[in-house]
Amino acid sequence: MGSDSGTLARPRALADHAGVQPRSVAMISTYPPTACGLATFTSNLRAIISAPGSNWRVGVVRLVDAWEPPPGDEVVSTLVTSDSGSLRRSLDAMASFDVVMLQHEFRLFGGPYGRDVLDMVAGIKAPLVVGLHTVLREPSREQWEIIDHLLEASCLVVVHAEAARERLCSVYGADPARVAVIAHGAAPNFAGSTLPGIPRPAVVTWGLLRPGKGIEHGIAALARLADRSPAPCYVIAGQTHPKVLAAEGERYREMLRAVARRLGVADRVRFEAGYQDQESLHALIRTADVVLLPYESREQVSSGVLVEALASGKPVVATRFPHAQELLADGAGLLVDHDDVDAMAAALGRVLYQPGIAATLAAAARRVATPLMWREVGDRYRAALDGVAEGSVAA
Repeated sequence: MGSDSGTLARPRALADHAGVQPRSVAMISTYPPTACGLATFTSNLRAIISAPGSNWRVGVVRLVDAWEPPPGDEVVSTLVTSDSGSLRRSLDAMASFDVVMLQHEFRLFGGPYGRDVLDMVAGIKAPLVVGLHTVLREPSREQWEIIDHLLEASCLVVVHAEAARERLCSVYGADPARVAVIAHGAAPNFAGSTLPGIPRPAVVTWGLLRPGKGIEHGIAALARLADRSPAPCYVIAGQTHPKVLAAEGERYREMLRAVARRLGVADRVRFEAGYQDQESLHALIRTADVVLLPYESREQVSSGVLVEALASGKPVVATRFPHAQELLADGAGLLVDHDDVDAMAAALGRVLYQPGIAATLAAAARRVATPLMWREVGDRYRAALDGVAEGSVAA
């Protein structure tokens, strides 16, 4: 079983599972009410894998930094970072599942770069599937060793972009037949109400705030369009990342406010810092005239924000990080070089003020979005898990 490019088994419709022996998967990850993209992804993935008519039951091993009561019956165990007792209990809880799926990001677990994940993996008895959300092109020795161990221990690795698969094979020596490319997943958001209180045209960026998101470049690009009529509004939605908040408070957000004041656009930059539930977020995205992803990272091979923008049929302006280069290659957005504020402003200006550009990009976004929808993504995950459970992917 391999990637979307040819070796992953054809997805089976839910109806095809009638009469098939029920199976179970334990999913290790952060999980709501934790406020992070990985937790939201895991919640959506759990729901779609165990959708009505599926033969898969999903239990969640919720990863937290300090003990919290389980938020629901689907959480079968709580794994507290660097707590050996909770690790033993979590391994016991997973013992009855047919497959275990680990969602991996560096530093989620304890130890240098989250190296304690290897203690977890060493104790897992069921076939292991690893979802890699970060695949670095130039890892440190410690990062390389962690990924190497995960590759060795897993039956199948899932990534969200072909660029990630290529890196795993070329940098880490992964077997291409054991790496599947399955899209991040999003719900269709093409129709519905918008938010009347936001001035138009509206540029929107959302997600947990932290240094490296490049929002300051987005504000600088907005300032270069201040003389256009009507001048654009820039909506920056999202809470500060919990770990950044604990270490630095709101320093990054306050720096962004200072940049907006210095450039004379404080009245055109709106911070929506409150929690956005799915319905509110979808309404915000529908309100956007263009979605801006000004990320500084040149490594990012998975962006849920990008997938959500395309699933809403929105034009995108993004820096040239790998996932954006891959998903926007067919004309759903405009790519700009990192740190090139002039190019970013010019791209935003084209989308917002040049007749026909936004409509052309939006139409392409709708076409690109089709294989990104959760229904199809769920089919692909179930097909992959079936292959692992049936032993057609061998460790």
